[in-house]
Amino acid sequence: MNRYSEIISKNKREIVLLKGRPCAYGKCSFCDYIEDNSKDSELNHIINKKILSNVTGKYGVLEVINSGNVFELPKDTIKQIKSIIVEKNIKTLFFEAHWVYRQKIQEMKDYFGINVVVKTGLESFDKEFREDVLIKGFEHKDIDELKLYFDSVCLMVGIKGQSREMIRRDIELAMKYFDHFTVNVFINNTTSIKADPDLIDWFQSEYIWLNDEYKCDVLWSNTDFGVGE
Repeated sequence: MNRYSEIISKNKREIVLLKGRPCAYGKCSFCDYIEDNSKDSELNHIINKKILSNVTGKYGVLEVINSGNVFELPKDTIKQIKSIIVEKNIKTLFFEAHWVYRQKIQEMKDYFGINVVVKTGLESFDKEFREDVLIKGFEHKDIDELKLYFDSVCLMVGIKGQSREMIRRDIELAMKYFDHFTVNVFINNTTSIKADPDLIDWFQSEYIWLNDEYKCDVLWSNTDFGVGE
């Protein structure tokens, strides 16, 4: 599995895929990423230390991801990220967190002491689809409350039960309210949630322009960032 890469098309940055303990939420119906988690924090940090040694700081921007949330990374890994920020003159850090960690986000931002873009896997603004089908566990009352904690949303498209209208609205709201967002095209995995090939074909035709939209990262495949397998 590749765990270090560079995103060079737009929003240039280095990206690392690290290992942490299992996701504290762990209820998303479409997620089967648990194989990249481990309760052995010492081993996780040994692996992470090697991955982070690849970071050069060449773009001044670093994205840290793991199959969960930044708060599930070992404490020693968090300390190493802070050291790299200082040593490599990193100006902006991307990391991801679920709604359940919202009260801890500002503390983490303060710890790193630089511009931090906090991403969250909202998947859709459509509450019924998000909570009844995807089981995301977001309890915000409106977008303003969501923006109190998160700077960027990750959306998912191409799932059976989703509609073109839902996707149109999701893209419109992300464009209107966020300076950065990510769109992931769903790929079948081991869960019962299934992709809708016709919907994906429509999205790829209708929204090819997102490739040129600076504030949006589109993952047509889940390895488009160059990490994972």
